[in-house]
Amino acid sequence: MTPNNFTTIRDLLRYAVTRFNTANLFFGHGSSNAFDEAAYLILHTLKLPLDKLDPFLDAHLLPDETASVLQMIERRTTERVPAAYLTHEAWLGNYRFYVDERVIVPRSFIAELIPDQFAPWVDDPESVANVLDLCTGSGCLPIMLADAFPNAQVDAVDISSDALAVARRNVDDYQLQDRIALIESDLYTNVSKKKYNLIVSNPPYVNADSMNKLPQEYRHEPQLALAGGTDGMDLVRKIVAGAAERLTKNGILVVEIGNERAFAEAAFPDLELTWLSTSAGDDTVFLLTADQLKA
Repeated sequence: MTPNNFTTIRDLLRYAVTRFNTANLFFGHGSSNAFDEAAYLILHTLKLPLDKLDPFLDAHLLPDETASVLQMIERRTTERVPAAYLTHEAWLGNYRFYVDERVIVPRSFIAELIPDQFAPWVDDPESVANVLDLCTGSGCLPIMLADAFPNAQVDAVDISSDALAVARRNVDDYQLQDRIALIESDLYTNVSKKKYNLIVSNPPYVNADSMNKLPQEYRHEPQLALAGGTDGMDLVRKIVAGAAERLTKNGILVVEIGNERAFAEAAFPDLELTWLSTSAGDDTVFLLTADQLKA
């Protein structure tokens, strides 16, 4: 296929959708279907506004522009690389983050809860002084948390120095160096003993059976950031176990566990988990209060 076969964005969009669907690509890293993914990759490659496809559909492209788009389509199709790694960006709501293969592609449902400041569980957002994010990856949640809780210092923890290097870039991009501290630590190990009003985590939680069935796109992500042990709860158990001594009197713990609700409830039979509503339903994020944990 040569660039001369295509003259407009409409031509390339149709071609990309057909290629993606024929190859049975998996969409779970920002887009949910071939059309949205194709539109995003084309607009990004041509440096056009990501929310304005229609005005440019019939724009005629230069040969080198067409070649650049075709190269992007080809890599996405043949290498099955998540789009975010091709463009080095990922979006959560209105927030843009730099990403590469050192971190998983940001896609936390906790991000949907942050703009509402975890109401009604946090009754006075301005009084939140300290927030802890465990397994921070690219640093996306701490950046959103710093915005949502204007008086909070945020400690962002990851065991991976590679992930923290990416997080540093994002923290610097948002000029939040004074409010977000990046800590290399195996969960709580290197974290100071201060009390937190809020502990948040989107940890590795994929169970062993599901890990073996992941689509190829996920193989490009750090497996350390996905695998949660036999039932997916290896790190979640440690996070819950250590939270009581780290939370303030009225503090809360918020943990994302994806599709593992059954395993989570089996892992904590004596705790009544509160399930928070997100666009994925009512079984991907749970909440525990300091009172529950200390009891």
